[in-house]
Amino acid sequence: MPNASSWSASSPLLLLWEDSSGTRILLSLLYAALAISGTLSNVMVIYLVFSFKKLQTTSNAFIVNGCAADLSVCALWMPQEAVLGLLPPNSSSLRSAEYRLLRGGLLGLGLTVSLASHLLVAFNRYVLITKLPSVYQALYQRRHTGCMIGLSWVLALLLLLLLPGLWAPAAAQQPPAGRQTDGGPRYTALLLALAVLSQTALLLHCYLGIVRRVRGSAKRVSVLNFHLLHQLPFPAAPPPPRRAQRRLSSVSVLLLCCVFLLGTQPLVWVSLLGFFLPPAPPALQAASWLLLCSLSALNPLLYTWRSEEAVVRLIANILCIADIPI
Repeated sequence: MPNASSWSASSPLLLLWEDSSGTRILLSLLYAALAISGTLSNVMVIYLVFSFKKLQTTSNAFIVNGCAADLSVCALWMPQEAVLGLLPPNSSSLRSAEYRLLRGGLLGLGLTVSLASHLLVAFNRYVLITKLPSVYQALYQRRHTGCMIGLSWVLALLLLLLLPGLWAPAAAQQPPAGRQTDGGPRYTALLLALAVLSQTALLLHCYLGIVRRVRGSAKRVSVLNFHLLHQLPFPAAPPPPRRAQRRLSSVSVLLLCCVFLLGTQPLVWVSLLGFFLPPAPPALQAASWLLLCSLSALNPLLYTWRSEEAVVRLIANILCIADIPI
């Protein structure tokens, strides 16, 4: 296992200098697969929302914002990492400071806006379900929605300017052996971990609040229907299968939260433990970063798999492109 000093800021994000050519090729293929799948899925979601008026809702506006941010990771950053993984470690492309800054900027911009969009979608759904319609309509006017989306990009740009090393693996920022450091990268990694942890806590609060509200409302409706049915002079029709629908909605929220936690929390806890304890093995840091970056390819699937209309529109477009009669 290579030590932390074997990492370099000039190397691709998840590749080590001492990795064998087989490992580097495998990681490059993984990057390429995520880049292709993530680009296609994000472009398709953006196309569907812009093409069909029924899908142009406030929640979908935030989803499209996240897809646009994920494209900077899947379509612009991941292909470069896939190509760089196939180059020799002493390649001049890997040692250009300007090129490293560009790659880090694409990654940081995409991940920051994507995580902010996750939170905006969760808060939008929380207000829609748990608050009065008048509150929702006053908060999510077209102008306010545009301001929220714009602020997510402004925040990402400010973080890139103020903390250019925020979205870089801690191991990649380790100085060469024998060189002293002021601990700056460790504090940057700690700040990143705390920011992602705070965002995760807010997102879970919103979705758990939605689940509690839906279950409480369903229970009150069931009790009310029970009293009304016993007062009717004739047999009533069987009630719709609300329990199955509630269970499916709860499973959807649980699945969304689990995938998000799986993608973000390994990096959070690796960074937190690395601040108070000796740094984690480079392979573990690499895996945590890969999970976080893979969210950019999975986000479109997470938010559209329960949308029946979006799925039907997608299948119809695929059949039309293939000239298959419907």
